[in-house]
Amino acid sequence: MAEDKRVRIGKVLKELGIGLATAKEFLESKGYEDINPNTGLDDKGYDLLLSQFAADRKVKQEADKKAEVLKERKDERLAASDRHPEPEAPVVKTPVAPATPVTPTTPEPQPVVTAAPISTPAQEVDEEKGSAGPKILGTMDLSSIDPRERKKQQAVKEKQQREDAEKQAAEKAATDKLANAAKLDAEKAKLADDASKAAAAELEKKTAADALKTAEPEVIRAVADRLAGTKVLGKMELPVEKERKPVASSTGGADNKRKRKRVRVDEPAAAAPRPLGTGPAAAKGRREVKPALTEEEIQKQVKETLARLTSGGGKSKASKHRRDKRAMVQERMQEEFDEHEREKSTLKVTEFVTANDLAQMMDVPVTNIISACMSLGLFVSINQRLDAETLSIVAEEFGFGVEFVSADFQDAVHEEMDRPEDIVERAPIVTIMGHVDHGKTSLLDFIRSANVVAGEAGGITQHIGAYSVEVGNGKRIAFLDTPGHEAFTAMRARGAQVTDIAIIVVAADDDIMPQTKEAINHAQAAGVPMIFAINKIDKPNANPEKIKEQLAQMNLLVEDWGGKYQSQEIAAKFGTNVDKLLEKVLLEAELLELKGNPKKRAVGTVIESELDKGRGFVSTVLVQSGTLHVGDVMLAGCFSGKVKAIFNERGQNINEAGPSMPAQVLGLNGAPQAGDKFAGMEDEREARDIANKRLQLQREQGLRTRKHITLDEIGRRIAIGNFQELNLIVKGDVDGSIEALSDSLLKLSTDKIAVNILMKGVGAITETDVMLASASDAIIIGFQVRPSMSARKIAEQEQIQIKLYSIIYDAIEEVKAAMEGMLAPEYEEKIVGNIEVRDVFKITRVGSVAGCMVLDGKFTRQTKVRVIRDGIVVYTGELASLKRFKEDVKEVAKGYECGLNINNFNDIKVGDIIEGYEIVEVKAKL
Repeated sequence: MAEDKRVRIGKVLKELGIGLATAKEFLESKGYEDINPNTGLDDKGYDLLLSQFAADRKVKQEADKKAEVLKERKDERLAASDRHPEPEAPVVKTPVAPATPVTPTTPEPQPVVTAAPISTPAQEVDEEKGSAGPKILGTMDLSSIDPRERKKQQAVKEKQQREDAEKQAAEKAATDKLANAAKLDAEKAKLADDASKAAAAELEKKTAADALKTAEPEVIRAVADRLAGTKVLGKMELPVEKERKPVASSTGGADNKRKRKRVRVDEPAAAAPRPLGTGPAAAKGRREVKPALTEEEIQKQVKETLARLTSGGGKSKASKHRRDKRAMVQERMQEEFDEHEREKSTLKVTEFVTANDLAQMMDVPVTNIISACMSLGLFVSINQRLDAETLSIVAEEFGFGVEFVSADFQDAVHEEMDRPEDIVERAPIVTIMGHVDHGKTSLLDFIRSANVVAGEAGGITQHIGAYSVEVGNGKRIAFLDTPGHEAFTAMRARGAQVTDIAIIVVAADDDIMPQTKEAINHAQAAGVPMIFAINKIDKPNANPEKIKEQLAQMNLLVEDWGGKYQSQEIAAKFGTNVDKLLEKVLLEAELLELKGNPKKRAVGTVIESELDKGRGFVSTVLVQSGTLHVGDVMLAGCFSGKVKAIFNERGQNINEAGPSMPAQVLGLNGAPQAGDKFAGMEDEREARDIANKRLQLQREQGLRTRKHITLDEIGRRIAIGNFQELNLIVKGDVDGSIEALSDSLLKLSTDKIAVNILMKGVGAITETDVMLASASDAIIIGFQVRPSMSARKIAEQEQIQIKLYSIIYDAIEEVKAAMEGMLAPEYEEKIVGNIEVRDVFKITRVGSVAGCMVLDGKFTRQTKVRVIRDGIVVYTGELASLKRFKEDVKEVAKGYECGLNINNFNDIKVGDIIEGYEIVEVKAKL
């Protein structure tokens, strides 16, 4: 497969002639992120940009073509000017004579030289142009040039004209100065004959000074050659200056050291005049060409400059120390600020944090967390715990990082390595899943030959059960029975995570229900093979083919329909084809080649945990690898202890539990959460330390997730006007049921009333729970538990309500009804009847009395009325009187005549319709 080549976005922008902001906006609309000029763009994005900005690309190509044409024409003009160069004035170089000692002699009279006017090369060129006219080098079509390019060329042309004018002015000034010098020479020659020697010397000085002034414009030429370097014409030895010794001052002040007397060096008065253009002023006017610096010299100068800047010049050591100290403090403050910013966007969590806790830590609605998980293919509830990978992905989508603070404590539990000679075949772990009342527990009853359904309140499974069953051929299978009610989503998810094979039970007389789809999704997410058991085929309206068709619509083809999923039609109540179902389970287990090591310390998962009054904390565990013995040190979640006793699912005492074997364990110092991992430990002290650290982290996690009221929340409640809160304390028999009930109750929260679960725990209702409810004005919800005698007495004294339930339906419905009762009632308008005005009577001191006929409904003295004329409401008010004949009556029914008048309204006319209505109070709904 060819490698997908990626192109930098900066290169594509240059090709299309568009800006980065335009391309970024377009690509972000197409799903691309993190767009910058160095981002690599795949072929798909490149094609999208080409198709979107094809017009811009065409305009860019046309502009490039025009630029190339203009460049070619410019090159042609430059080549033509090179073929016909302008004549340059010859430069006469005067050799420098070696220095000789000057002796004061009397200067001889010099001959008078009259300077002729000098014509510059620029003037000669102008004269040639004036006589011959402009020379045409070529033509240029201005219509094809872009107006902006034409404007630019015009500006360049005007600049060139200004430079030419300045150049001509400078040359003219130089010519005038040379002419003045020639005149001065003539005057000097005239004065030399009849003036004194002193006057001639003064004139010589003046002439030399003027000549030096006028020599500078002559050197600067418009077409001067670029000097390649310094040309050595000769050497001159300078006298070596002797080192001066400091002269001691009589006063010895500091000012005498700084201030030195300047020595004035006068030139000889009778110095010979220098030729024009060779003096120090002329040398000063020339631009000295410096040799190019190497890279090493440049770096050296940069380092020296930085050293001077950082050293602070000649400051004292104390100031340097203070400056360094300030720099260190600023650097430390900046590091603390950066660390604080990183901590703000980093969530310190333990593994298996619930979706609700994660939402509170990130300050986002929990529905956003659930939506993000659904986009990942995970169906989670509010109280369902998320694993480490899911936490990282979801937090990253909201711009947060995740730091698992308990990672070192997890690493502290080292699992033993398996030796090849110790690995043996183990029994499969099978989870039975499906919709409520589709026959899951009945199937397990027949397999176990026990009546589990009779022990469940309401006839529905509300606990997750683990059982080990021996089939006819001597092989064992571990079964997990999960609830099918929608509130037990987390239980079904845990069952799918710890299982090897999933049996999806579907009733043949029903459809693929929502919980069935959810169970299938959990099994697919866990990568567990599925076997479909189509139950209740003994019923007359059973249609197994309909179930298979609905499974095919979900892209789940059974083997009968040419797919890969096994299926079996059964009747769990009578045991029909159950043996064939078990054979298919064993066949699937053989294909999986399940292995385990019974000779190492036990490792597994906590299925359930409860608090038994006589036995203490009882945890139902499933050993996945190793063997758990009585007396072993066990670590499960935040709790630890030594195993005191082990029971099987039938309550029989056993000494050990091997791989793929469920068991009930006594000895832990608390009730671990369902889904926690447990492991056997060598040292009880090490297990206790790890458990204490985990418990401390869990408490810190709870403190961090506790949401306090804010100004925004107060403003929202004021805007709602009638905001209510319902505080609950939930106690239950097992951890899984508490989690399911709490999840369902939290879902009842609305904008007008919020449900707060202050505490949830396993075990009976105690005095501590009642006191907490009294302090926080909460209601205690007990699910299959009862309060103690002392707790009941305190509750009666404190007037704390304790609600006890055995079925999750009843608990949810009653709490919902209580929440609706807390809401303010709503009022609706109900129409009770209509009256037509047949005649109007004017009575003194009474007003207008209408003679009416009741068209429908019933009118009473308390009925509110509206007067409707031609379909428009004219007046709304109350009745002043209601009579039939001359007697006052309480009510008038349909078909009867009556007389009435309305309070503060006498403009009644024949034909008006009087509508009667009343305001009815309606119970508010969630």
